[in-house]
Amino acid sequence: GMNKPSEGVVASSMSHPNIVETLEYGMTTKDEPYLIMEFVEGPGLQLLIHNREEGMLNGKRLSLINQMAEALFYVHQQGYIHRDICPRNFICSPDINHIKLIDFGLTVPATKEFMQPGNRTGTPLYMAPEVVRRRPTDQRLDIFSFGVTCYQLLSFELPWPGGETSGLAALNHDTANARDILEYRPDLNKSLATLIMQSVKANPQERVQSMETFLKTLRGIKSE
Repeated sequence: GMNKPSEGVVASSMSHPNIVETLEYGMTTKDEPYLIMEFVEGPGLQLLIHNREEGMLNGKRLSLINQMAEALFYVHQQGYIHRDICPRNFICSPDINHIKLIDFGLTVPATKEFMQPGNRTGTPLYMAPEVVRRRPTDQRLDIFSFGVTCYQLLSFELPWPGGETSGLAALNHDTANARDILEYRPDLNKSLATLIMQSVKANPQERVQSMETFLKTLRGIKSE
């Protein structure tokens, strides 16, 4: 099959306010690939979630989810599957008002050859069942990972309880039911809760079908 485009090629083709800017890429004299990216000062989303930074995130989550959704919608519009959407790959500004997607190391074109079964790359806790089950994949695998990321941002919890963080974690995603986010956040906007739960459906046919649909629904939601 064709080689996947390099991270440099993919990253430097992205131009969006919610995606880190790649300034330069190439090969060193030792034939090692390098990327020069803008420096995004501020905490990673992973850190904010891990430390349960309620005070810093309070009142800002809906805006962050909007910005993250815009970034992923753009990646999909450019014809790619990101394949590693998770909190580790989003960095906030110091005031937590802005957020950027940072990593394209696993990104592939959304074309037939890259959607074949068996390309099991990603972060297990955020991985769609079709990836780990070696079924054909498409951009909907990113919607699943994004749903898990949003669920965690809103509740500080994961939809599948259990301490498993190895590759086996993803096996829970179609054998056990996701816990309703309203159990953790009874106060959450019901439309937002429904949108997130529809994004983490094990069956890709039942999932939110596109980031365009996700964003259309999200724009109608005015409060968290």
